[in-house]
Amino acid sequence: MVNSPAILTTIPTDTWVQANWEDFITFADDPTLTNGRFYYDQGYMRIEMLPIGSAHSQDNSIISTVVILYAAIKNIPIKELTNASFRKIGVRESQPDIAFYIGNNLIFPPRNNEPINLNELDPPSLVVEIAASSLEDDTTRKQKLYQRLGIKEYWVVDVRKTKIIAYNLAANQNTHLEKSQVLPELPINLVEQALHKSQTEDDGAITRWLLTKFSAN
Repeated sequence: MVNSPAILTTIPTDTWVQANWEDFITFADDPTLTNGRFYYDQGYMRIEMLPIGSAHSQDNSIISTVVILYAAIKNIPIKELTNASFRKIGVRESQPDIAFYIGNNLIFPPRNNEPINLNELDPPSLVVEIAASSLEDDTTRKQKLYQRLGIKEYWVVDVRKTKIIAYNLAANQNTHLEKSQVLPELPINLVEQALHKSQTEDDGAITRWLLTKFSAN
């Protein structure tokens, strides 16, 4: 008996490939691809294998710390989701590094392991992609994907340059931000400063620095 080839040999990763929704779901639900992240938009899918480097994971952690701490100090209701899938059934799907529901009257997604159904629930307010090797795609096709999903604000973290490209997303246009709008008055350059500090300082020191900065405003 001849064994079937591994599923990864049947489709390239880290690029957009034409596919219908049913084909996409076949890959998204395949148990051999549990370490993958899945995107679908306008008849194309993209599978990314999860990065394992410390730069990506450190920046991911610092962004999470900054956002949650700022919201806590400013008394802004917030719910963070890491590597969650957001699905508009039959149309599009994304699995960002981090997503945040922000603001009053939060409705938490159901506590299960199913993709979050955007046919029934609102999309998150803020989505963050940590771009260790996917910067071009994160700032082009994914930016359009999140715009179509109804995300209000989108950050792309350029790991190599320690920079953040922040967008305000509207239905027909997007604009670059110097301050967050979903986290009012949070300067994007302060978030970048925290990323820079994380290269030489421990998380406790960065948190204490952030507390000083946020409490002073």
